[in-house]
Amino acid sequence: MALYVQKYGGTSVGSLERIAAVAERVKLTRAQGHDVVVVVSAMSGETNRLLGMAQQLDPDATRREVDVLISTGEQVTIALLAIALNQCGCPAVSMTGDQVRIHTDSAHGKARITHIDTEPVRAQLAAGKVVVIAGFQGRDEHNAITTLGRGGSDTTAVAVAAAIGADECQIFTDVDGVYTTDPRIEPKARRLSTITFEEMLEMASLGAKVLQIRSVEFAGKYRVPLRVLSSFADGEGTLITYGGERMEAPLVSGIAFNRNEASLTILGVPDRPTVAAQILGPISDANIDVDMIVQNTLGDGSADFTFTVNRDDFRRARALLESTATELGASCVQGNESIAKVSIVGVGMWNHPGVARTMFRVLGEHGINMQLISTSEIKISVVVDEKYLELAVRSLHDAFALDREPQEQPMGG
Repeated sequence: MALYVQKYGGTSVGSLERIAAVAERVKLTRAQGHDVVVVVSAMSGETNRLLGMAQQLDPDATRREVDVLISTGEQVTIALLAIALNQCGCPAVSMTGDQVRIHTDSAHGKARITHIDTEPVRAQLAAGKVVVIAGFQGRDEHNAITTLGRGGSDTTAVAVAAAIGADECQIFTDVDGVYTTDPRIEPKARRLSTITFEEMLEMASLGAKVLQIRSVEFAGKYRVPLRVLSSFADGEGTLITYGGERMEAPLVSGIAFNRNEASLTILGVPDRPTVAAQILGPISDANIDVDMIVQNTLGDGSADFTFTVNRDDFRRARALLESTATELGASCVQGNESIAKVSIVGVGMWNHPGVARTMFRVLGEHGINMQLISTSEIKISVVVDEKYLELAVRSLHDAFALDREPQEQPMGG
């Protein structure tokens, strides 16, 4: 008998019919003799509906109260799924993040799990019940409800799986696995049977929406076997593995992209060692994540400093940067909300410099200008004008023959 944690996203539980279908799937797993813990998201569209109501009352509502509000979406789903399971003869109990004792820090809207008390879940499993847990939420040391950010139910599922020593964490979603890129952009995208944690971490951080980045971090850190499956069809899905388990890795495994990008540039700042910290300090203090960073020295004792942020944080980041610009005596601040990031990812590319040359050549041949470039051992990211995003993705997918199996992939050059 195995212990599985199964996570179902908003689309998978988007209606009473879908919730009933999830209940049947869980019942089947239980009938095979396995213990099951289920983590669910709010029904699709519910979180946005709740946020919309808060915005109507106060666009600047405190994040604490917003967390209290939007955490109710998952509470509805766990109750409905538990009702459906009990009705079909599968004993189940619903539990909120607080009842499970999921402890977090106090960063409302972006909270991080600090630890989980496993006794409440283990007691219910020992009683022969399926435990249905509200994802996306926890409680901080001040007894306040917190939420983990968009996609946080993935993190809840993996964290619970790690805490209780699950045999596998299965993420059920509206796609049947991880693809070489988004099939809606490139119809020739291919489902990957396996992908390494390193690659999946990069894909998630670079914009792939299949898994939340923190869930992959958790899985990799605690070596939780992780599988992405479809809740709408049977199949093997995609298994996320450790790098050493693949003897021959493809040069490029996939292409990730992110439309939700914005750039900020502060012009004419003093060219001194402490200026980067002065610029990014207030941004960091505001809990705004910074991605790509470029500093250009102008040779006259000044420099231009550019960085990218999530588009949702653009307005706050720009206001902070305007204040810093005044303090530093900078020339001005410029912003661009019409950019996108495109990245190629693959553990096999680290010792093949021809991969970068191929990427840059292909983009150049299609008239796509690269505004920023960032690299690591297993990824190359470029910022381009948003209107060229889909062309860039399709062109690169063709260039690296990602529609074929890895042994057929060209070496680049």
